[in-house]
Amino acid sequence: MRTPDELTDLFRANGRKVTAQRQCVFRALQGNVTHPSAEAVYEAVRVEMETISLKTVYQTLYELAELGELLTLDLGTGAVRFDPNVEGAHHHLVCRRCGKVRDLHVDFDGLDVARSAAQGYDVSSAEVVFRGLCEECQGVGEPATARRRNA
Repeated sequence: MRTPDELTDLFRANGRKVTAQRQCVFRALQGNVTHPSAEAVYEAVRVEMETISLKTVYQTLYELAELGELLTLDLGTGAVRFDPNVEGAHHHLVCRRCGKVRDLHVDFDGLDVARSAAQGYDVSSAEVVFRGLCEECQGVGEPATARRRNA
């Protein structure tokens, strides 16, 4: 993702208003690898700017997505997540217990959809979501026998 200063310039170049609230959201996203929900970004920016509204956070995130600076992800975690890593194609790991999301960079050489299975679609890309337990959730709430079986 671009720096907050670069995002400010991008907003201005596209005729969008640059406010202190939006710049606060830009700063909250810089270096964020957690694929935050709008609510998580809102909680983070409220530390710096108590008066910011959740609506402003949502609007800013969706405008960043419109400009190609964020990906919106519906990964079944109960909330839309925002991925600031738009540099290259990648997949995602999702913890089925806590909902943590991380990027996964792996290639699937030779992955192809047969024309007969594509149902008339011209398939140009694929996104794979891997589900499991993150390191923090492994073993939490499972009996010892299940932990040994999953190891």
